[in-house]
Amino acid sequence: MPVINFTKMQGLGNDFVILDFEEYKKANLSPSKLAIKLCDRHFGIGADGLIIVNPNTKNTDTGWIFYNSDGSIAQMCGNGIRCFAKYVYDKGLINKKEFSVETKAGNIIPKILDDGRIRVNMSKPILAPDKIPAKVNSNLNFDLKVSDRTFKANAISMGNPHCVIITDEDTKALALKYGSEIEKHPIFPEKTNVEFIKILSREEINLDVWERGCAITLACGTGACASTVAAILNGLCDSKVKVNLPGGQLLIEWDGNINNPEKDIYMSGRADYSFKGEITV
Repeated sequence: MPVINFTKMQGLGNDFVILDFEEYKKANLSPSKLAIKLCDRHFGIGADGLIIVNPNTKNTDTGWIFYNSDGSIAQMCGNGIRCFAKYVYDKGLINKKEFSVETKAGNIIPKILDDGRIRVNMSKPILAPDKIPAKVNSNLNFDLKVSDRTFKANAISMGNPHCVIITDEDTKALALKYGSEIEKHPIFPEKTNVEFIKILSREEINLDVWERGCAITLACGTGACASTVAAILNGLCDSKVKVNLPGGQLLIEWDGNINNPEKDIYMSGRADYSFKGEITV
C-alpha cells in the first residue's frame, strides 16, 4: 500500500489536506475516493476538503483539483484558495506574490500580502438564475419553502451556488435546522451552499454556513463573498464588509450594485499551517 506525504492547512478553521501532484499520482486512487478517505475525521486525516496541486495548466501559473469531504467535486472554495496560494508560494512552486490559478470556476488571482494575509480576486458574482443554477425567475428575495416555514432567499454564484438568507434570528440555529434541507432543495439542481446572515451595520455582518458536501463548517470564503453581494444588492451594506464567521473574520470588497453588478469581488484573510505528515492509503 502506498505511503503519501501531505500538508494540513486551515483558513479560519475551514481545513484542507493538500497534496502535490506526484503524491496524488502515487496514491493510485480516484480523487473522489481519495478525498473521502483522507478527509474522514475518524479513519483518515480529517478535513473539509482535499486540494491537489495541478501544475499541468496552459494559460495560468498553476492550477488545482478540489474535492469536498464527501467526494463531490467543487468549483471553488474561498478559504481553500488562500491556503493553496500560501502553500505553492512558500514551497517555491510559484516565485511571485500575485499569480493565476486555474479552477473549475475560472481563473482566480490570489496575492500574498506583506501582513501575511492573502487577498484574492474572486472574479464577478453570477446573478443570472440559469447560470447559478437556480430554478427561479429572479435571484433576489424569492420565496423558499422548507418543511415548516418560508424564507426570503437570494441565489448567487461565486463559481459555486449559494443561497443567502438575511435574518434577525439565530443564524447558527437556522443553519443547523434548515441547512441540509435547503442544500438539497429542488430549486437548486446542483445543490447549494446555504448562508444565514445577520446585518450588524453597513460595514459588518455575522454569517453561519452549511456547506454543500460538507455540512456545517467554521468558515466559507465564497459564502462570505456571496453574502456580501446579497447584502449590498438589498441595500443593507456598503462596499467594504467585515464578515464574522465562527472561525474568524474576512474582509470582502465589492463596489458593484444592482445597476452595475459586473464588478470583481475581493476577499482578504489568513491561511495557516496545521501540520505535515504521511499516511498509508
